[in-house]
Amino acid sequence: MGSPEKDIELSPVKSDPNPSGPALPDKLNVPIDDEEDVIIGRFRKISSAKSMAATNGQIQYPTDVTVKLDGDSESGLQFKKEPGEKDKLLEPNNGVVMQRKTPVTKSSFRDIEKPSRFRNQQSATRFQMQGKSEDEATEDSNESGMESDDPLTASDTKYGKSFRHFTREALPRLDNYRNVLSLHAAPRPTLDELHNASLSRKPGQTMEKDAEGPALPSPNLKFGWIKGVLMRCLLNIWGVMLFLRLSWVVGQAGVAQSILLIMTTSVVTTITALSMSAISTNGVIKGGGTYYMISRSLGPEFGGSIGLIFSMANAVACAMYVVGFGESLITLIPESAYMVSKAWDQTIYGCITIVLLTGIVMVGMEWEAKAQIVLLFILLAAIVNFLIGSIVGPKSDVEIAQGFVGYNMTVLKSNMGPDYKFYEGVDHSFFSVFSIFFPAATGILAGANISGDLKDPQKSIPKGTILAILLTTLSYLLIAVIVGWTVLREATGAVEDVANWTMGACANRTCEYGLHHSNDVIRLVSGFGPLIYAGCFAATLSSALASLVSAPKVFQALCQDKLYPYLEFFAKGYGKNNEPVRGYVLTFLIAFAFILMGGLNQIAPLISNFFLAAYTLINFSTFHASLARPVGWRPTFRLYNMWLSLLGAVLCLAIMFVISWITALVTFACLLALYLLVSYRKPDVNWGSTTQAQTYKAALSGAHQLNRVTEHVKNYRPQILVLTGFPGERPILTDFTYLLTKGLSLMLCGHIVPNQVSHRAREALSNRAYHWFNKRKIKAFYSLVDDVNFKDGASALIQTSGLGKLKPNILMMGFKENWLDCDRSEIVDYVEVMHKALDVHMAIAILRVEGGQYTSEALDDDLQAYLQDMNAKDLTTLTRSMGDNCKESKSTESLNTHSRGSSMSDVSLGSPQLRRAGVSADPNAAANKPANTEQKERSGGGVAGAVRRALGGAAARRASSFTSVEHFTRRQAGSVDVWWLYDDGGLTLLLPYILSTRRAWSSCPLRVFTLANKNTEMELEERNMASLLSKFRIDYSALKMVSDITKKPKDSTLAYFERLIAPFRTTDDSNDALGITDADLLAARERTHRHLRLRELISTQSCGARLVCVTLPMPRRRNVIPPALYLAWLHAIATSVDRVLLLRGNHSAVLTFYS
Repeated sequence: MGSPEKDIELSPVKSDPNPSGPALPDKLNVPIDDEEDVIIGRFRKISSAKSMAATNGQIQYPTDVTVKLDGDSESGLQFKKEPGEKDKLLEPNNGVVMQRKTPVTKSSFRDIEKPSRFRNQQSATRFQMQGKSEDEATEDSNESGMESDDPLTASDTKYGKSFRHFTREALPRLDNYRNVLSLHAAPRPTLDELHNASLSRKPGQTMEKDAEGPALPSPNLKFGWIKGVLMRCLLNIWGVMLFLRLSWVVGQAGVAQSILLIMTTSVVTTITALSMSAISTNGVIKGGGTYYMISRSLGPEFGGSIGLIFSMANAVACAMYVVGFGESLITLIPESAYMVSKAWDQTIYGCITIVLLTGIVMVGMEWEAKAQIVLLFILLAAIVNFLIGSIVGPKSDVEIAQGFVGYNMTVLKSNMGPDYKFYEGVDHSFFSVFSIFFPAATGILAGANISGDLKDPQKSIPKGTILAILLTTLSYLLIAVIVGWTVLREATGAVEDVANWTMGACANRTCEYGLHHSNDVIRLVSGFGPLIYAGCFAATLSSALASLVSAPKVFQALCQDKLYPYLEFFAKGYGKNNEPVRGYVLTFLIAFAFILMGGLNQIAPLISNFFLAAYTLINFSTFHASLARPVGWRPTFRLYNMWLSLLGAVLCLAIMFVISWITALVTFACLLALYLLVSYRKPDVNWGSTTQAQTYKAALSGAHQLNRVTEHVKNYRPQILVLTGFPGERPILTDFTYLLTKGLSLMLCGHIVPNQVSHRAREALSNRAYHWFNKRKIKAFYSLVDDVNFKDGASALIQTSGLGKLKPNILMMGFKENWLDCDRSEIVDYVEVMHKALDVHMAIAILRVEGGQYTSEALDDDLQAYLQDMNAKDLTTLTRSMGDNCKESKSTESLNTHSRGSSMSDVSLGSPQLRRAGVSADPNAAANKPANTEQKERSGGGVAGAVRRALGGAAARRASSFTSVEHFTRRQAGSVDVWWLYDDGGLTLLLPYILSTRRAWSSCPLRVFTLANKNTEMELEERNMASLLSKFRIDYSALKMVSDITKKPKDSTLAYFERLIAPFRTTDDSNDALGITDADLLAARERTHRHLRLRELISTQSCGARLVCVTLPMPRRRNVIPPALYLAWLHAIATSVDRVLLLRGNHSAVLTFYS
């Protein structure tokens, strides 16, 4: 009798110096210093103590323990024995023993220190073994296992197979690669969990199979390749066309063209089968068949459109087969027994049949599969009966009179060529006959359409489909030759004509028999006529059953993917096999309607086009996958060729238009409409389609090709790196930049975070940023740099952003509004970023908007809280973790992250009342205003107002409303004034011109101000500048030459500037390296006066402008100008009006007047 179970407990790695709770005498604890040493020690204990197998031990983890013991630091095994056992495996020393505060549960662990993601989770351990007696355990422990200290080389193999339980690493297993939604999926530990040992999953989150959820009931009925694919394809291909239309095809096209027609059909279906086999062996195929393969290969747009068309085609095909059954049935009924008429009786029988078939499939796939087996045997018997009958020959003169003369070379020669005749209102040709016959080939998808019910679709679909095509092609060819060899094209049916062999003379009378006129030829040739009727019934009913099953299955898979609105109702399944009962009802209604609409020849061409469209996309899917060559394209089926698949797609496309170009156009119109609908809805699915792979390949190829192209000034595009932080917090800066790029050039939003950001947080920020871009229809990229200050982060972005020629050439920043209040090192960093941009020959653009550009009103509470956490300099003040945010938001949609330090411009979004002063073509018009008006403007927006904004602006900053956010993207009055002071390559002029071409700015006239070299040559310089602008093809409304830029500023302006720089003033002998000394002011006095004078001119001439673009003063290296003084210059210019854009090109030409 085996000994009772014993629980082996491992003490944790980290110890608690404050023990609490009662001690358990049978448990042992040791102090732990080094985690790695302890783990190794425990490995050795386990490998040497083989007697543990006898305990049927269960390794347990207490969540809260107390450890304090002097002794062997590697002692970590405790054995919980039954009360009353005297022999202890391990004796505790003097010290405090550990206490388990939570119930002990079975554990499937990956490390000695169990991560919190495995705690409190139910899972069976692989250390449970068959119970042994204690004596046996003692013997085993004495016999082996003591010689080796290495658990991996120990002779005890009972523990080697459970090595995975001693590491957090996941061993390569199938479950690790399953879809995350699968109940059998076992996601491996994340990189963060392994790399950052302190990270763990929160309570309630499961890992691998710790939490055993209820398993979904799997379908009990699964088919192999014979019953699931081969039989279904044979039954579908040996359908109504074999018994009712093949003889008519031979009569119209002749034996030779019939063989050509059958071979053409077989070539198309064989190529399609090879392509389908390649797709079906490139991964697990689920339910949905053709739709699933196309959608997962070409994407939801193509898959959704063809899935709906294909479901419709199968529903209509069901109607076609039932109509064929009605045609064959009506021949058995004498005219005297008709209820109404031949046509109406045929329809009535068809409606009754579709009701019965629908009842069979709704009962379940088991009954349908049993019915298919019976029908196949009947069908095979009918074919064998036909072959025997052709050998036996005609059994009476009646059969001879009706055209069956047995094997006759004269008949074969006369039937070899075509003889197209008018039939059922159509003057037939090869392609019209082909369109009627082609539905016989649609059965190749019968097995693939129930892919969800196959045991192994990857093996079953290729094997069953290709073999079915081979067998049916041979049978069709054989029957076509036999019919053409044994039956006349036309026969009178009169027995008296047999004697003189004139039963084929139908020139002067109407004949009702022969290949041309009778659909009963196959029965006529057969040895036992009733068996042919049974075979015809079996063929039509089996094909109808297959179509009746295929259409709802494909449609259900389509509805489950939620690609189209209002179709989710049909996604629900019933029973253990998830039967699409609602889909069966819908298919029944469609088939019922088409049964009432028309006959076999009217339905067949429509089905042909629908199926050919599906074949086209199947072939194109294989070609496209082979062309894009994604790494994931690894089909195990090798007998395919990308160019053969392309040929198949072209053939299918050509046949569509040859059969009926009107029907082909209607089919393509339906596909296009459905494609556009899915594209418009943008379903949230990602199936790794080859379309994505081709997009990447095309982008990479384009980038390589662009890298080989020499840049030319005519092709210059402003590619902008804009330091927005998180784009949603500075929407004015983001929107303004996008006005310049507008999807025609590169826009990259840089986000610099001073603290470290986890991978999950980074992904969350990126997803939310692109969601914000899409919502505002902005085509831009987002790049985040973390764990660096502003200077280093901006430098990294400037140097590494972009790819080849697709890299930024302009650095866009917001103006640093808080430069008066911030730490002086931030001022230095802000200016150093400008130096770095100029070092790499990157242009600089600085935008200032009255009230600032920063806002948090558009951000949710979760984002704002995380913003505060991420920007906290004291990391102990964090209010929540990134993991919490990710967990709460699941897809991280609720997480928006931004750092106030990510753009040192610290611009905030304000919404001041914008002045809407009218702007005339003459820049001097502003100077002609009444004095009191000018005084009012200057008091509010001039020097005094600017001083108030400068000295109190940081405290008065306010968040903007959405109306102010959009004042760059809404149409407004005002001009765009360009103060092109120095030639920087033309960027100061080009960007305002680009801005004026946008819809929201098209009504804003462009006014140009430039400096005059000599006052005596003002008129000449103005003409030269006008000529230059004309050659540049720049439309402008006014041109003004500024002659008094060197004039001394007003005393009030100088006083304002003194107050502005007062906080930074220092003495020459001071150690303050960041201050402004008298020597600095003296050395830069001329430049200071020019900038202050420029401020006065801008505030006077451009006070009513919607935007003022000014050439940025050049920052000088080597401490020529103190950073604070330089920012004071920028402040003086930027605050002269409400909206200013400071620009400095890289002094390479961006404008040219050459063609």
